[in-house]
Amino acid sequence: MSRTGIFLLAIFLSFCAACATTDKSNKAEAYYKLGIAYLNDNKVQQAFVEFHKSYELDPHNKEVLNAIGIVYLLHLDEPNKAIQYFEGAVKEDPLYSEAFNNLGYAYEKTGNFEKAILNYKKALSNPLYPTAEKAYVNMGNSYYALGNFEAAIQSFKEAIKRAPSLSLAYWRMALCLNAMGRYGDASTAVSEAVKLDPSYEGDREKAIEDLSVKKLRAKGREERDINDYIDILRY
Repeated sequence: MSRTGIFLLAIFLSFCAACATTDKSNKAEAYYKLGIAYLNDNKVQQAFVEFHKSYELDPHNKEVLNAIGIVYLLHLDEPNKAIQYFEGAVKEDPLYSEAFNNLGYAYEKTGNFEKAILNYKKALSNPLYPTAEKAYVNMGNSYYALGNFEAAIQSFKEAIKRAPSLSLAYWRMALCLNAMGRYGDASTAVSEAVKLDPSYEGDREKAIEDLSVKKLRAKGREERDINDYIDILRY
């Protein structure tokens, strides 16, 4: 075979390999998109299966790694497994703020609040993070759990600067102010939360009624927080 023939054969083989890679990538993307559709319909197991199909074809895809982590964290209540996938996602992209935020929340769920805060800060170190208010609220929650109420309040204020209508930041700030004995300020914060919360639209009695029902299903820290919310609403 001539040198030209060998060269052309090499090009053909290279082209075939590229086609196979592209086909594999397209299949992985299709599985991922199907998984997202299932998850949006609350079909968790079907979503989980599709995400894993995608992962098998493209194990370095940060979006797929993040998606599997979300299922483990929010739907299967397995934060330690979620951590593995979120860490994989940020390894693939050190500027992937959403995955750092999720990683922080996974550590928060395990009770490791210091590591949670560290990862929230990594999420916030990227000036291009479009939903930084989420990481600020989450970081505030971790500071609150550690009893660092001043740092928590500052985090919630940073969230409000970026999303002024974010009722959750006011709810959480009210807890901190209440824990510090600043009851008047706590009442003011919770009033703003109720006003901004689309579930209540300023109706304190409706908020008390709804929270009383939620308390029946809550446990641990969540139950304590709901009790505090109800107390503050009654000031």
